[in-house]
Amino acid sequence: MSDAVVIPPPPTRPLAQRATDVVVWGGIIVLLLISFGHVDIARVPLLFANSANMRQFGQSFLRPDWTDLATYVSQMWLTLQIALWGTALAVLIAIPLGLAAARNVTPVWIQQPIRRMLDVLRSVPDLVLGTMFIVAVGLGPLAGVLALALNTGGVLGKLFSEAVESIDPKPVEGVRATGAAPLQEVVWGVLPQVAPLWTSYALYRFESNSRSATVLGLIGAGGIGQVLFESISGFQYERTAAIVIVIVVAVSIIDLLSQAMRQRLL
Repeated sequence: MSDAVVIPPPPTRPLAQRATDVVVWGGIIVLLLISFGHVDIARVPLLFANSANMRQFGQSFLRPDWTDLATYVSQMWLTLQIALWGTALAVLIAIPLGLAAARNVTPVWIQQPIRRMLDVLRSVPDLVLGTMFIVAVGLGPLAGVLALALNTGGVLGKLFSEAVESIDPKPVEGVRATGAAPLQEVVWGVLPQVAPLWTSYALYRFESNSRSATVLGLIGAGGIGQVLFESISGFQYERTAAIVIVIVVAVSIIDLLSQAMRQRLL
């Protein structure tokens, strides 16, 4: 007769970890309850009370006006170019800042100021940066490109630094053992490990910037957002519906292309 299979007891977490989880998740629940009134959650039933107005609004969207389709497509193409250039400049900003902000690459007296700089860059809203650059360079796409470059540079810089901090130190130690200089350690020991992840992050941000560039058009930074704002301001909801469809199609195509590129990096 074979011995009975002994099923080990389920693993238990230390009391301190469980207490921490209770405090964290309990705090989140408390914050949700406190903010319930401040964000007007109690007014959700108005979505159904004003259903007649919503139906009238929705009927306009069911009849998109394609009269100016060529204009919508050309402005959407301009928006994508703004997003592309903004993301490309952001990558150039994020690479040195991301390396300088990594704990395992630079000393703390360099790393901490760079991290605070990245905090500032990604905390200032795109619209504020866009307005600032419109004052500096005037209306047009350049203001949108520069706004996206700074804000996205701050986001990518943080992500790039976290990727560097999670690398395997052995390749770096191997390069160092050959007598390589610190810059060579980064080039041959760090960059090959983080390049695929960095590229994936950049592609994600390009997708996001394609939508952010649309919003920047509302303040005069060019692109499809400016046309969208004009149609909404004129209560031309049929035109608005057509513009939204063009935006959705463009963003969906970008998502499919970037997803295919990310799969090739795996």
